Amino acid sequence: MVPDLRATRRPSTTGLRRFLDLQQQRDWMQGKTILRDADERSESLELRLKYVARFEKLLRRPQAQEVLEILRRYGRDCIPIPRRTERHYWSISCLPSTPGKALVRVNASWMELFSLYADGEGIRALFLVHLSDFTPDHSLDQGRVDEAFLERCVMTPEDVGYFFLRGEDIFGIKVRGFSSIGKFLAARRALRAIRAFNLTHMNRGRNAYQASHCYSLADHMLSGPVR
Repeated sequence: MVPDLRATRRPSTTGLRRFLDLQQQRDWMQGKTILRDADERSESLELRLKYVARFEKLLRRPQAQEVLEILRRYGRDCIPIPRRTERHYWSISCLPSTPGKALVRVNASWMELFSLYADGEGIRALFLVHLSDFTPDHSLDQGRVDEAFLERCVMTPEDVGYFFLRGEDIFGIKVRGFSSIGKFLAARRALRAIRAFNLTHMNRGRNAYQASHCYSLADHMLSGPVR
């Protein structure tokens, strides 16, 4: 009789666990390690050409240089092994047609992670994070948001706001202005929270928004040296 091996077959590995074990992910989230990324990027020429016109339209906007600088920082600091996981586990859309008129939007799995919008001739950002990373006791109590901490992460208290989304542990943070967005990304606790949320959704499997990936924007996100 042929033995039935189905009961002992290991479950398929999904998400970032294909590349990084859980300890490596935790160490990266906490800033304890620098992950080694791929040297080369895979690319679809057809998809690259599809969004060239939108990218050129974005470059004509007064916010273009601020958008590209923030994206460079986000790609460097907030996405694990971004070259190896590009498009299949995260993607970036340029001037997406979805409601809200975002200039750019980063997605993973079925979730929006980060968006930039025009704010006059400047920009404002939307970060999606776990609510429990912004309460003092890591609870899901919406009345216990650490507002004092959020205000310390930006240039002036008026530059930050927040809202609650449907879902048990999802929290939206709005940050206004190039300088405040940069300061927020540099705050250790805020960066750890951004990384935690991104890991959660990149680990859920393949990205549902691969067809809207703008390689021209990704070029800027990934323009730094491979680490």
